[in-house]
Amino acid sequence: MADGGLSADPKEYRSRLADQSDEQIDAWASELMRDVVIRRGVVRVIEDFRSAARLNEAEFERVFASGGGPPAVVGRDRDGNLIVPTITLFALVPGIRPQVADGRARLIDYLVKNFDELVYV
Repeated sequence: MADGGLSADPKEYRSRLADQSDEQIDAWASELMRDVVIRRGVVRVIEDFRSAARLNEAEFERVFASGGGPPAVVGRDRDGNLIVPTITLFALVPGIRPQVADGRARLIDYLVKNFDELVYV
């Protein structure tokens, strides 16, 4: 796994991510969201993203809207969890950079937080 650019542990993975371009970080974060939502659901993606990116609900909504997500679709499921339509999750990646000074670092935090979710092909 390490030979293919990934790492066997989160610490080395974080180090390798630091060497990647913004475009690559953005692509991997978007792909991770897509993959996790298929397996674990939208609530899990939102919880993980908010936690790793250190966003409260209002900040999450601003990031979502800033990335092109329609604010009117932000809602709650029957259990009270914050949700957005799965097809709009992409908005979180471009939305975080203009909303926080360390958007790149927070995307890296999201990737590392989900290290165990990665699927090695």
